Amino acid sequence: MKKRREGFSLIEVMVALVILVIGLIGIFNLHIVAKRASFESFQQTQAAYFANDILNRMKLNNTVLNNYDDGSPYSGGGSAPAKSCDVALGATVTCTAAETLAWDLYQWQELFTGAAEAVGSQNVGGLDSATACLNVNGSNVTIVMAWRGIQETAGTAYETTDCGSSLGKRRRVFILKTVINQG
Repeated sequence: MKKRREGFSLIEVMVALVILVIGLIGIFNLHIVAKRASFESFQQTQAAYFANDILNRMKLNNTVLNNYDDGSPYSGGGSAPAKSCDVALGATVTCTAAETLAWDLYQWQELFTGAAEAVGSQNVGGLDSATACLNVNGSNVTIVMAWRGIQETAGTAYETTDCGSSLGKRRRVFILKTVINQG
């Protein structure tokens, strides 16, 4: 008569560990994919916010609407204009439309380079390699925000634009088209 063995054999334990490890790898991979998607979504939201920010500035300063489009892309890092038209400082500030235009473009570029959020002297709140293009044709306004995404894509945009084309297949684009009545 054979003795009956009880308990787990070493092979059963190894199989259970392999199954557990495969499951954990799947969970970690899912976490990484979710983090990437969350970051891409945050960048898209930031681009929409920045496009709407300059749109509202253009609406408030519509007497010089055509001057917002100087034909070249904006990539941030410009120098501050001679006159600060920032009413948030608490002082009464009177600026001409041209001074307000210069201040609007400066503040907007500072936003998408991340100057609104900084850790020490490092900007952390902007888009990665942001480029913006403004096109004003009469009262028709097109605002394009382009930035570098995490992964390459097929590059199949529903509308073609050259804004930020140097970013290659990692380029992400947000396009806002609207009409602004000129004052």
